[in-house]
Amino acid sequence: MRAVRYEDSGGETRLGRLEDGQIVDAGPAPAAGFVPTDEAWAELERADGDRRPLEGATLRHPVEPSKIIAIGLNYRDHAKESELDIPSVPVVFAKWSNALTGHEAPIVIPREETRPDFEGEVAVVLGRRVYRAGEDEARRSVGGISVMHDVSGRRAQLETPLRQFTLGKSFDTFAPFGPAIARADGVDLTDIDITTAVSGEQMQSSNTRNLIFPIVELIQYLSRGMTLEPGDVIATGTPGGVGDSREPRRYLREGDVVEVTVGGVGTLRNPVTFEQ
Repeated sequence: MRAVRYEDSGGETRLGRLEDGQIVDAGPAPAAGFVPTDEAWAELERADGDRRPLEGATLRHPVEPSKIIAIGLNYRDHAKESELDIPSVPVVFAKWSNALTGHEAPIVIPREETRPDFEGEVAVVLGRRVYRAGEDEARRSVGGISVMHDVSGRRAQLETPLRQFTLGKSFDTFAPFGPAIARADGVDLTDIDITTAVSGEQMQSSNTRNLIFPIVELIQYLSRGMTLEPGDVIATGTPGGVGDSREPRRYLREGDVVEVTVGGVGTLRNPVTFEQ
């Protein structure tokens, strides 16, 4: 089952269930969007509202998280191409909520950013509050799976001596998220496919079996001292193939279209434009 947050013809934001290429309306969306608790999934399954075609619908990012926690260098091939050692503990940074945007919404590159890059990622959305989670509790806390495009301004990311990540990854529109949240029940979190294509050319292809720190281990690590709330999002890291590590380098250009596909969720698609 997959949940979406969409705008109806009157501009109202509503929740819906994807079914056979249609959105089954599930009522007005709360301010937090679709928070994938067990109760929310049960209510979505019972929904029997009006149906409308998914094609042409305006999809918003599905949830408004209190935290967007991102993980760096979590695929061995990406660490290698970045010429960095395999980390012994997860590399954690933040993306601010102003960066969130939805399916088909434009990615707008700021005038100052000269090295805009793409990073497709499997996103985990929490469905339960956890603190110091054990392995089983960490797995049960996963309320859904989605797609995150961790758009990265390499100039801003790499120009400081300590290579701070947050600013260059938190520009407005630098966190496309969606198009849906897929229920995680029965999903093997260690076997989720992910691909990224830029203007029709495949740039990244991998599977969560190649994560250095698997999803459940990430939740255990992050919850040691930090409470994770329902609706919080963890972007689990990007595979190798990013533009900054290619020869020649391949940064995002005016008119590009980036498509990130996660197995069981769908494809997040966003055009690229530059700030005028």
